[in-house]
Amino acid sequence: MELGLVHQLLGTARAASGELLYDVRTCAPRPGMIRTDADFPIHAEHGLDVVAAADTVLVIASHESDEGLTPGGLDADLAAALRGAAGRVAAICTGSFVLAAAGLLDGRRATTHWMSADLFARTFPAVTVDADVLYVDEGEVLTSAGEAAGIDLCLHLIRSDHGSAVAAEVARRTVVPPHREGGQAQYIRRPVPEPRLTSTSEARAWALPRLAEPLTLADLAAVESMSVRTFSRRFREETGLTPMQWLTQRRLERARELLEATDHTIDRVATEAGFGTGASLRQHFALGLGVSPGAYRATFRGSGVGAGADALGDDAHV
Repeated sequence: MELGLVHQLLGTARAASGELLYDVRTCAPRPGMIRTDADFPIHAEHGLDVVAAADTVLVIASHESDEGLTPGGLDADLAAALRGAAGRVAAICTGSFVLAAAGLLDGRRATTHWMSADLFARTFPAVTVDADVLYVDEGEVLTSAGEAAGIDLCLHLIRSDHGSAVAAEVARRTVVPPHREGGQAQYIRRPVPEPRLTSTSEARAWALPRLAEPLTLADLAAVESMSVRTFSRRFREETGLTPMQWLTQRRLERARELLEATDHTIDRVATEAGFGTGASLRQHFALGLGVSPGAYRATFRGSGVGAGADALGDDAHV
């Protein structure tokens, strides 16, 4: 699954002109047929020589061998290739063990599958392990949780490179949620409501077209005819977030879309996204994305998305 989702998501991302935005190539220390734990092998056409030139290197999980890795215990050629990569390096699921064994996660924050997190922390004490998130973006190095979180990581990479509109189109084509923040809990106690248990999905659907309004926790609970306390508990069980965290994430997503697709002033974007003022929008952007709204717009309206050839041709190697 981890290998397929990289090709499905990054391999289908296109510019408005229709050109593919990534050239995805699969490589291995020794090219050829690779055994898997399924009833079919994988053929990797390329060797490690392609890693050095890649803009992005993704390491997928090999559950059979990853958890046996120790600091410095990685194949020497593979470790050297990963350390010598010119671009960013990312891992899906227990692929984080590979990056840690190569020394790329020392002093950094990282995640992996929640079932492997304790072993990961014991084996690599130089890594700050966060077992409660979907993915961690440390700039040059990124890690994600279980298989499905690899989808979130890939969409995050596409969004970071080419904007929300491109990522949303890839998600729509693949029929997956367009955006789950990395900080969302990876293990949700009740991802599917139990029979006869009232869900909070109606409140979420009700809130989305009303993001510009000053919604309160009581407003959301009233939609489901629940007390605030019951609603808050069930909301967190179903989404891994508090209602207000979820609302802030949706408003940030809306603000990003407006900054990319319109020429609205920062104050107008803040109003339409539900942040009220430009100052509030700037504060949430700084906390959530580490950039100002103006810098974000410049990236995707200037030298980033829509900038012609400069926005195309990124290589992604797995």
